Amino acid sequence: MYFSFIIPVYNRPDEVEELLKSLAEQNYHEDFEVVIVEDGSTVPCREVVKKYEGKLFISYFNKPNSGPGDSRNFGMKHAMGSYFLILDSDCILPENYLTSVDKNLKKQFVDCFGGPDNALDSFSSVQKAINFTMTSFLTTGGIRGGSEKIGKFQPRSFNMGLSKAAFEASGGFGNIHPGEDPDLSIRLWKLGFKTKLFKDSYVYHKRRIDFSKFYTQVNKFGKARPVLDSWYPKHSKITFWFPTLFIVGFVIALILYAFGFTIAIKVYIAYFLLLFWIGSVENMSLWIGFLTVFAAIFQFVGYGVGFLQSFFKVKLMKQQPEAAFPELFFKK
Repeated sequence: MYFSFIIPVYNRPDEVEELLKSLAEQNYHEDFEVVIVEDGSTVPCREVVKKYEGKLFISYFNKPNSGPGDSRNFGMKHAMGSYFLILDSDCILPENYLTSVDKNLKKQFVDCFGGPDNALDSFSSVQKAINFTMTSFLTTGGIRGGSEKIGKFQPRSFNMGLSKAAFEASGGFGNIHPGEDPDLSIRLWKLGFKTKLFKDSYVYHKRRIDFSKFYTQVNKFGKARPVLDSWYPKHSKITFWFPTLFIVGFVIALILYAFGFTIAIKVYIAYFLLLFWIGSVENMSLWIGFLTVFAAIFQFVGYGVGFLQSFFKVKLMKQQPEAAFPELFFKK
């Protein structure tokens, strides 16, 4: 099996250097390909790629901006491999990543897999706090942390594998972003392909470097979910409402507190204290535990507000998603 890494890039040469360095240090003993797709960057990574051309077999492409999904499709169309490994440019790989993927596929082949993410010690405190909220079972991010609570696992494109056969049958990613990952997973299921979580094939994922960018990201996640539910109603789940219900419940708890009813607000305080404690213990830092509480608030509010806006426009008002939220769709 010949692997091709597919990496779309937009104005992130420094991150690409770290990723390529980790690829060059893989302990996998077979040949593999790295496909870099520059998605209309104004700050290209061509010079960084040149530094690794003697260490890695790299194909480099520069194309007009059309979004990460279309750029991944472009890379897969030009790749030589029979199995594609799709990464975000802000990832760093442990040295055994490719060995782990190869072992898992030989043990039980699947046409599409996803792996969890983790944080490096070198990440900033904010990045570690955000990583905790995006992976912890205490928040909405448990599935990314290696949990398989959802019946069918929906791989995420920061760490995803896709066979050439599955890509050709499905046509790859659509033009929605974010949301292109679950969209692809559901279409693959309909075509008879299976997806699976490889718990030990993890990456170090930097994510957003500040809370403002994190809020924008999760807000788009929230907006995308009702769009996907309108496309695939059979795959809609009540759990998608949890962040919205969380913030509505918090507002109600504050109102009740103003009238002397304290039980509800005490439940929220207990939850935040639990986040603080577990975040502190897992990261061995009270400061990161403190930031974890803020990261969770940004996550719930950002996602919940976005979900509510999208539900109202797309589900209740029956607006076309492309018209209601043009920022979620790239033109090919």
